[in-house]
Amino acid sequence: MAKAKNRKPVILITNDDGITAPGIRALYEAVKDLGQIVIVAPDKPQSGMGHAITIGHPLRLQPSDLFPGVDAYSCSGTPVDCVKLAVDKVLHRKPDLCLSGINHGPNHSINVIYSGTMSAAMEAAIENIPAVGFSLMDHSINADFSAAQHYARVITEKMLKDKPAKHILLNVNIPNFPLSEIKGYKICKQAYAKYQEKFLERKDPSGKKYYWLTGEFVNFDNGRDSDVWALANNYVSVVPVQFDLTNYDLKTKLEKQWKDKPDRSVKAPVKKIVKRSMPKSE
Repeated sequence: MAKAKNRKPVILITNDDGITAPGIRALYEAVKDLGQIVIVAPDKPQSGMGHAITIGHPLRLQPSDLFPGVDAYSCSGTPVDCVKLAVDKVLHRKPDLCLSGINHGPNHSINVIYSGTMSAAMEAAIENIPAVGFSLMDHSINADFSAAQHYARVITEKMLKDKPAKHILLNVNIPNFPLSEIKGYKICKQAYAKYQEKFLERKDPSGKKYYWLTGEFVNFDNGRDSDVWALANNYVSVVPVQFDLTNYDLKTKLEKQWKDKPDRSVKAPVKKIVKRSMPKSE
């Protein structure tokens, strides 16, 4: 029993920017001594893939030498594919924790719906694996990940120590400031915000039309408990996320408003009476 208690936790690391991205290297360096690290990440950028899975063509899993001494693989599929393959074909068991990131760019508010980073973490949570997605509010390939690494380690240590519920899923965003200027972290709600989108119409060299998605991020949430507010005020935002999308308040309301009543205009079917002749007396 003592051996089981002293076993190092198995930590699966993945991302959506690809196995060569600086962000996943930064995450690995931040937590590499906290457990047995296994890395399975896409072989190319997969940003904005959401919870997509590969079903139309085969997946390929290749060993990677980018992390010497670590069980690391690149996957031809999506971030969600990476988690599925890691559990079934690499680990042959569920890890104790799944970390996704560190993403190049924010995944606050509505971004969680589109994010490959968060979808990888969500897939782990669906499989009863505690998971965290980390994102830095800097899209640059040369971003400074030092503050993000600090908070990735702090939160990972808390997750390992507190033995959280298996379905726990956290969305962690780190503002683009030096560590000395960050005030700490706040447990937040997801802000009500969205992109006001438009498609720019252009023509390629052959004269054919193509479209390029652009847009402006608009925040409709004025509360001081949202992730957008926290990040704007130099806090790391920590949002507990769930994959049950049921609107329970609306469910209760509709159960009362849309209560199903029997339709009196529909007549009950008339039962056919079968007459049985009495046996004749002798």
